[in-house]
Amino acid sequence: MELGKNCWVFADGDLPPRGSEEPYGHEAMMIVNSGECDAEIMMTLLFEDSEPKEGILLRVPAKRVKCFRMDEPLGKEGYQIAPGQFAVIIHSNVPVVAVYGRLDRRKDMAYYPVAGYSV
Repeated sequence: MELGKNCWVFADGDLPPRGSEEPYGHEAMMIVNSGECDAEIMMTLLFEDSEPKEGILLRVPAKRVKCFRMDEPLGKEGYQIAPGQFAVIIHSNVPVVAVYGRLDRRKDMAYYPVAGYSV
């Protein structure tokens, strides 16, 4: 049985600024590829006040899970997301399951997923 979808959208990315009492937390995209073929994923980032960043290529091997930290360089070009609000759209050549999570270490630590939309 094939698991997942080819397109996922996460509307609530919001990287915290870096501060003197690191780490405040992080956000990450976890992608599961349960299929027989490697997943080639094209990521697009949408921002409130700037042009979209398109064409960030990510890879997830067959029958693997991969975590992409959003506060670290992404893709082959090493694109760095600036702190603040953004949305993520991913398109995969094979069905995948994607979950977007946030770890907030301010005061009382919390980790929670951000709901995604898939087609």
